[in-house]
Amino acid sequence: MNKRKVGVIGCGFVGSTIAFELMQNDLFDEIVLIDANKEKAIGEALDIAHGAPFVKPIKIYAGDYDDLADAGMIIITAGVAQKKDGNETRLQLVQRNVNVFKMIIPEITKRNFQGILLVVSNPVDILTMVTLKLSGYEPHRVIGSGTVLDTARLKYHIGEHLNIDPRSVHVYIVGEHGDSEIATWSVATVAGLPLNDFCELRGHFEHKQAEDKIQEMVRRSGYEILTRKNATYYGVAMAVNRICKAILSNERAILPVSSMLHGEYGLNDVCLSVPTVVTSKGVEEKIILKLSQEEIQNLHKSANTLKEVFNGIEW
Repeated sequence: MNKRKVGVIGCGFVGSTIAFELMQNDLFDEIVLIDANKEKAIGEALDIAHGAPFVKPIKIYAGDYDDLADAGMIIITAGVAQKKDGNETRLQLVQRNVNVFKMIIPEITKRNFQGILLVVSNPVDILTMVTLKLSGYEPHRVIGSGTVLDTARLKYHIGEHLNIDPRSVHVYIVGEHGDSEIATWSVATVAGLPLNDFCELRGHFEHKQAEDKIQEMVRRSGYEILTRKNATYYGVAMAVNRICKAILSNERAILPVSSMLHGEYGLNDVCLSVPTVVTSKGVEEKIILKLSQEEIQNLHKSANTLKEVFNGIEW
């Protein structure tokens, strides 16, 4: 297995932007692009490859599933896009994209792939569960991009609200990557201070009002972008790059990726996002935050929503 080789399945806006981001960030030596439209994959590979003189040596090309057999990681972005009017939730996409995955996953497993599967297609939590079911792989090897982007959006909006660097904000979005996601306000900190205390230092005292407004902006971010430019791809590409870096460098970074829960937070048999130690082997451990009772209840509601959708899938 070549850990410095990655496959990207799906060469739409998200897949091609991820490939471009990965090339720029010196993570892999070889990138294989696969798409149902082979000409699209060839075109994207050529377009990105022509920038090779500006980065370290890298091989990027359009291939097929046989080229993925020895890859260290496969990133799946293929699927039907969310409707552009902003009126379709990620969960409403499910059956259409499950059907796509029923074609993709068997093609991967029959090649004896030994690496890590990173699911990005929406609804990502459901499709991470679908990938586990169809592949039979160990749960630590199947990861969804989860709420890594949602968490970044939350930090961005808090940073804007307080006029500080968002990298100084420590908080997570947990649960579904979608409408039932939860901001972990009860454990949020800035500069070692509880978030509310820091807000008051900056002259902000209407905490609940600000939290509700910011969480709604985060929840609606994807829809806001979709209605304006018909797709979202830059932010998710940076989020995926961050996950890949954590895996490739064995960082043991704590990221809110989506993976199968085994009793954490009292939840089983569902994939959703919680802070997770990410290593070269994938998921190592989920971190149990001291959430408020309301946040725990909402996390369970989010899990139940996902389970209901998963149980309604036609196989």
